[in-house]
Amino acid sequence: MPTVSLPCAAVLIDLDGTLVDSAPDIVEAANRMLAELGSPPLPFDTVAGFIGRGVPNLVRRVLETAQLAPRVDAAAAETLFHRHYAETNGRLGAVFPGVEAGLAALRREGYRLACVTNKPRALAVPLLALTGLAAYLEVLVAGDSIAQMKPHPEPLRHACQLLDVDPAQGVLVGDSPVDVAAARAAGMPVCLVRYGYAGPDGPVALGADALVDSMEALPALLTPARLAA
Repeated sequence: MPTVSLPCAAVLIDLDGTLVDSAPDIVEAANRMLAELGSPPLPFDTVAGFIGRGVPNLVRRVLETAQLAPRVDAAAAETLFHRHYAETNGRLGAVFPGVEAGLAALRREGYRLACVTNKPRALAVPLLALTGLAAYLEVLVAGDSIAQMKPHPEPLRHACQLLDVDPAQGVLVGDSPVDVAAARAAGMPVCLVRYGYAGPDGPVALGADALVDSMEALPALLTPARLAA
């Protein structure tokens, strides 16, 4: 598989499944929501498979799988989910191994760092604070920061605009088909982590420009734009 060897000034990084293993928090919140709706819990892997396209999509898929749709109002269920997720967010999951070391190395080498996630800002901000990762990131573009979410390219372009970096000098790091689609739409290289929530096909089949086992391996794949001439 080819590696990313383009001039790069900004590294845009997904949150769930890339920086933080937040699936335990999300699954617990979803099953607490189901319990409040009088439904038994869903298997961990089932709910985890719905992560990555925003909370409304996750809640809708959970309701459908639990055979609660359409008799349960999705908006009301989403309110329940948010209430439970406020309690579980950052409490059960953990930062993936190598993430902090990788972010620190990227900062030392002069890359601008942003988190681009479909998680709502009200959940992303406390999660990044609780995990200590906020200290490494200059910009957060959350799922409700602008009108579009990944796989639309605009969140990536918006992050580059906030960093004052040309999108052509950005690289997206993620773990899912949503990240690949967003990067391709933005004309940006994409690197996938092997440990994330890529689903049954795994990251190899998604056609990324590079794969890494750890964020610590990322700096070796990038060429700082300031050195490319």
